[in-house]
Amino acid sequence: MLQRRLFCTRISKTILQSNPGHNHSKWSVKQVTKSSFSATLEEISTFISDSDFIAVSLKNTGAYSAPWQRILPIDTAHTAYLKAKYAAERFQVLQFAVCPFSIRGSKLIVHPYNFHLFPRDELKIGMPSYSFSCQSSYLTSMARQGFDFNACIYDGISYLSRSQESAAIDRIGNASHITRKVQSPSGHTVADSVFAERIKSRVKHWISSCRDTNKKPEDALISALRKIVSGDEVYGSRPCLSIDVCSERQVHLVLETLKDFVDVIPLLTPAKGGMTMSIRVVLTSSEEDKILLQKELQNEEKEHNKRIRGFREVIDLISASQKPVVVHNSLNDFTFVHSKFLAPLPPTLDEFKSSLCEVFPNVLDVTHLMKEISPLKKVNNLPASISYLKQRFFAPVDMEISNQAEATEVKTLGHDVLKISELFAKLYSILKIAPKAPEAAEGHLPDAIECYINLFNPCFASSHGLADEGVSVWTDNTRKISIKNLVFLWGFRGGTSAGQLKSLLYGSHEVFHNEFDVRLVDKSCAVVVFGNPGFSEVLLQLMDSGGICTSTLKEMLADGLTAAGYEAYQKVCELGLWEADLASSFERALEENDSFSEAHSQELPGICWNNDEMINLDDL
Repeated sequence: MLQRRLFCTRISKTILQSNPGHNHSKWSVKQVTKSSFSATLEEISTFISDSDFIAVSLKNTGAYSAPWQRILPIDTAHTAYLKAKYAAERFQVLQFAVCPFSIRGSKLIVHPYNFHLFPRDELKIGMPSYSFSCQSSYLTSMARQGFDFNACIYDGISYLSRSQESAAIDRIGNASHITRKVQSPSGHTVADSVFAERIKSRVKHWISSCRDTNKKPEDALISALRKIVSGDEVYGSRPCLSIDVCSERQVHLVLETLKDFVDVIPLLTPAKGGMTMSIRVVLTSSEEDKILLQKELQNEEKEHNKRIRGFREVIDLISASQKPVVVHNSLNDFTFVHSKFLAPLPPTLDEFKSSLCEVFPNVLDVTHLMKEISPLKKVNNLPASISYLKQRFFAPVDMEISNQAEATEVKTLGHDVLKISELFAKLYSILKIAPKAPEAAEGHLPDAIECYINLFNPCFASSHGLADEGVSVWTDNTRKISIKNLVFLWGFRGGTSAGQLKSLLYGSHEVFHNEFDVRLVDKSCAVVVFGNPGFSEVLLQLMDSGGICTSTLKEMLADGLTAAGYEAYQKVCELGLWEADLASSFERALEENDSFSEAHSQELPGICWNNDEMINLDDL
């Protein structure tokens, strides 16, 4: 009963009556595997079409390999994206929950599904080859929720990303039906006319031969040789003629010529690299037979696409609907979505946004909406967010779940997608973000949430340019600190706390007589936060020259205490130096920079370290 009280949710009476004796303290989410995927696809397609929003939630095999690799308050939007990109490229999605939902007053109508995924080479063509890392704590958490790893491996739904699908189609080379409008080649030449007449004569003769009822029976060997020479084949039970082509221009010429024959259907046979190798012309016996063949081809193509795309069919349905997609922590989730189902992630956040928005134009992160209500409160997880709203606002939600799971299914998997729907419904009511007019619901979002669309930077990260960018060093304080006021320190004794390090620094120089703070990034590295601009540069100079005169700090400098500015931290992330300790990553960056400077100092404007801070020489 804890969840019902916490989420302040009433399960619809119709649901209670339809499942007598069932334990309704837990929400029911329909679990989908490979064996039930095909039937579920048709079902969820209708719900996506009829619903107003679509909530999604992912369960991955991990998110970071070391504490500092998490997205931290000190991260700018750029470094946060680089960390999310690294996680998405390294770990794998095993569960993808999708919940189309609609809000009707205080009623929340939801259709939750939890898809179990496991990527494999379904097409048996040697690609793609999947490998991924696992974080033990994540797998342990999934196991506690009842996740069946054996069922996932053997019956999980596979998939191909859009870029992988293109490569697979080139390798498979299946014939495809012409669905696009054929345009006539511009500027017919004499050679084009001769080629078209030859094709026309050949097809006409072939059709006449197929329909000739007075043909004398031939020896089987002679008949087979005749078919090889003429290119005659059979497509199912229908006669088929294969026409080889050498260029896309010839493809257009053949297709244009075939428009004169009403009883034929052309099929393209692709070659490696996406070019067309030949055109197969299938002869139908009547208009009804032609319509029947077209339906058969459409069904074959549909089934073939399902086989190739797998779970990505669901991603494409969500994209095609253009409905707002509601998530919690959009940066982490959608870097995974882009990496696994669209294409490899681009190097920068701006390129990522541009690429993703072409597929998902309206992404809403409930974390950003929560900041509208509680900017000073740490409510970064779903239970804390809903508990916060429950304590301060009256926003009852009557949840109606249409597609109840079977009684034998595990009910604890995929609940986050329902919590996201629940949280959004409460915010929808509290912030009064319903459309003012009915027509506003058609393709236009309410003004109250328009400014929150496609914000992929973390809530504590600024979206401004690097020169003016500020970060929130403290998780419970919204105060922004310029990245120019931060200095990273490493090389101190293991086990030193932030308080001890601050005590060692205090009073050692005039910069430490004023406002400053120290925070540990991980056990090997700390960040010094200055309240006054310019003090970070002074500290870097002092560290380099040894001008700090306290005996304790002199010993620390002798033992290897080192400092660097924020540009060094950013470069560590850009270079992908994801060592277990941040200090080791800084050291590797120093080594690589020294090697680069020695090799290219005469040819290229390099990057050097001045006072252990990385500076672009072009900016001097």
